[in-house]
Amino acid sequence: MAKTMGAVMGDNMKEEIILQTERLALRRLRRADYDDLCLMLKDEEVMYAYEHAFEDWEAADWLDRQLMRYEKYGFGLWAVILKETGELIGQCGLTMQEAGEREVLEVGYLFRKDFWHCGYALEAAAACRNYAFEKLGAEEVYSIIRDTNAPSRAVAERNGMTVCGSIVKHYYGMDMPHLLYRISRSEAGADSAQKAGQDLEHV
Repeated sequence: MAKTMGAVMGDNMKEEIILQTERLALRRLRRADYDDLCLMLKDEEVMYAYEHAFEDWEAADWLDRQLMRYEKYGFGLWAVILKETGELIGQCGLTMQEAGEREVLEVGYLFRKDFWHCGYALEAAAACRNYAFEKLGAEEVYSIIRDTNAPSRAVAERNGMTVCGSIVKHYYGMDMPHLLYRISRSEAGADSAQKAGQDLEHV
């Protein structure tokens, strides 16, 4: 029998939860999460869209940026915790990102390789998308994805987003084309209604 969420996380963890889904709980990252973050950030396969596995200083800077985002905006990339085990299996959340001439609210996600192909990225991304509309009052939400990153593009598309443009990011000495995926509040409402109708058809 699967352990209860309280059994694997403890009462303090439950108090820190920002949002949760059927299988996942999202909370703010902490300094103590550094080693778990490195399981993703130092994995070349996980970081292939960045063209390299991170060094120690880059992983530390990544964590610092999330903590600063919490202070500045009240949100950032959050730790994704698997309820069944209490493990930190990924990151997913909301960040402000430059998209050409303007700044947009983005849903971003990054997961440990051993938890790929389980539907966790979509589950977390959909929850963050809804949080942006329902809690932050956003009118639109984006995902900015490298054009060669087929798995992340698939998550965005299954999250109801469509391509609305493109930009080129200059990173690690390279020009990297990125696609701008977008969904509006009204589109998200229609998407939810459509999915609810599909669910009813199978009851």
